[in-house]
Amino acid sequence: MSQITTHILDTTRGRPAAGVTIILSEQHETSWRELARGLTNADGRLPDLLPPTQHLLPGIYQLRFLTQAYFDELEVSAFYPFVEIGFTVNSTEHYHVPLLLNPFGYSTYRGS
Repeated sequence: MSQITTHILDTTRGRPAAGVTIILSEQHETSWRELARGLTNADGRLPDLLPPTQHLLPGIYQLRFLTQAYFDELEVSAFYPFVEIGFTVNSTEHYHVPLLLNPFGYSTYRGS
């Protein structure tokens, strides 16, 4: 399993959000450097963003969820074309960063 995992639950539909592109980036001074990208599976999960043996160095990272295409596919008008979640990595432990999403809001938390 990847050190960084995520999943998206569409709270309006009560279903996983499949087919959403997610980009993992690392903060480098005042800019971001893309490290990996992937698509959520049918269960709304992205378990293999990084190879299982790759561990991130301590630092600040970001997951960018490209939500506009997901809502366009559903023919749903949405306020947020993307969601960015920044977080700090300070060890080699597993980090799960879920996204609870609806067309006009979102929330997140540190998962397990």
